[in-house]
Amino acid sequence: MPTTPLAAPADLDGVLQRHQHNPTRLLQILIDAQDLTGWLPAPTLTHIAAALGIPRARVEGVAGFYSFLYTRPVGRYRVLFSDNITDRMLGNDGLMDALCRKLWVEPGKLSEDGLVSVATTSCTGLCDQGPAILVNGLAIGQLSHQRINEIAELIRQQRPLDLWPAEYFRVDDNIRRKDALLNLQMPLGDALRAAIARGRDGWLGEMRASRLRGRGGAGFATAVKWESARNAPGADKVIVCNADEGEPGTFKDRVLLNSYADLVFEGMTLAAWAIGASEGFLYLRGEYRYLRPQLEAVLARRREAGLLGTAILGTPGFDFDIQIHLGAGAYVCGEESALIESLEGKRGTPRIRPPFPVVKGYLGRPTAVNNVETHAKTCLIALYGGEAFADTGTAQSTGTKLLSISGDCAAPGIYEYPFGVPITRILEDCGASDTQAVQVGGAAGICLANYEFHRHIAYEDVPTAGAFMIFDGSRDLFDVARAFVHFFAHESCGFCTPCRVGTALLKGFMDKLADGHGARADLNDIEWLDRLLKNASHCGLGSAAPNPVIDTLQKFRPAYERRLVSLDFEPAFDLDAALAEARQLTARDDPGAHLKTHEEDAR
Repeated sequence: MPTTPLAAPADLDGVLQRHQHNPTRLLQILIDAQDLTGWLPAPTLTHIAAALGIPRARVEGVAGFYSFLYTRPVGRYRVLFSDNITDRMLGNDGLMDALCRKLWVEPGKLSEDGLVSVATTSCTGLCDQGPAILVNGLAIGQLSHQRINEIAELIRQQRPLDLWPAEYFRVDDNIRRKDALLNLQMPLGDALRAAIARGRDGWLGEMRASRLRGRGGAGFATAVKWESARNAPGADKVIVCNADEGEPGTFKDRVLLNSYADLVFEGMTLAAWAIGASEGFLYLRGEYRYLRPQLEAVLARRREAGLLGTAILGTPGFDFDIQIHLGAGAYVCGEESALIESLEGKRGTPRIRPPFPVVKGYLGRPTAVNNVETHAKTCLIALYGGEAFADTGTAQSTGTKLLSISGDCAAPGIYEYPFGVPITRILEDCGASDTQAVQVGGAAGICLANYEFHRHIAYEDVPTAGAFMIFDGSRDLFDVARAFVHFFAHESCGFCTPCRVGTALLKGFMDKLADGHGARADLNDIEWLDRLLKNASHCGLGSAAPNPVIDTLQKFRPAYERRLVSLDFEPAFDLDAALAEARQLTARDDPGAHLKTHEEDAR
């Protein structure tokens, strides 16, 4: 195997200088250092640790935490197949197998010539145009066997990515239904001018009147969060936009960042005006790194227009700017305290709360964290007032909601509805038929059976961060739940034992059922694990991990029971079969060379 070149110390020093040798920028330093050679060898980690004056163990710990950082050699072409359930439904496994065969590489391994590595990753936010891959961080959707053949040939030719056909990298918005937000055409700065004219107190009053709830899924009142940050001790406050859209089946933030970035950044600036913040961060998930150049261009344009920087729109004391912070493949960083840890250059481990981020967040400063859609929605409130905003939706869920619709339907994409829309209406609009189940809110959400389709999208009925995955009558809901369980086991940060061990055990039980060794006792153990994870996990990832299994077990139990081979207990490991080779070597196959089964013991 060819030797992979190491980054020159001078190049590493350039990266460190660009980040001002700041340890809180460690994740960004590692990302940029990896860009030099494609991975992070031990000498690179040692050099970075020494330059920053921090323990090497900390640097290695961060490098080992994020799935898009590599401490072992990877191919010059790094191909990652999106492995969300919707990609599987579209045949991603066959496409991956075809690419590996054409390139003579095993999945998860580096080719002998060091040219290519092929592996899987979690949902890439392209569920509306899958199957999808990332090639060196660039997204390619709508894969087919023909396109796989073309990609294999381009890799064999060692063609630079900038010379690949441009249509490969086209990512469509696929907006299917627009309402208040997606129809908004706002001149730059108009929302800010309106909020500034009201004064900070008046602007917060409009936010209270709007009753806007966070669009990240939890539905916390945005005005309450902002007021808490504003009133917290400390003048150096921070605004964070959570663009780490990692929930399987969700891609609305991708669309907002791609085509409505000005609304997002204006919303962040509106939040800064409300709480008196001077610094803002957009935490951009690693899977959306290809959006960064255009986002930086939008920020530059806003600075030139006086909408960022000092004395925004000529307002003395209103100083605020935004920088983009890249994630590197960690689902848990969608949780706000884990995200803040990552912003500080650490592993994305959720914090113990209280204190909450609004009191003690980024670097101990009061920090207001809202997601992309929430920030964009505040522009509507600034322009038209809180009461007008609250006129849409329901009493407890005001305004509209963006839904990311994928799966078994004729028209996947982004749909905007007023809160309170029934599931039946959504299914009709997107061209779904013979629907047996809908997974709302992603893997951590709720699975609705067809007798529940009368229910409504609203915090008081069916809450969601935006994912809406459709499964028709041909789908095995056990396989769907099993895919989600594998996702949670992979994404557990490992901090707390209940989640680390519990998700692995849950995966083991689901694999045992899939392999034909299921027993009724396994179903009882799964229900016990559900109670354990919900009561003992450190954060929401662990408590949500059993949700898809428990929902489908309750609503689609035959999918599980047809996999049972025993009413009592069935071992997952066949020890007698494992001894077959030993019997062959010893030329012994008499009854004494076999282990008795439970049934034989009973007799």
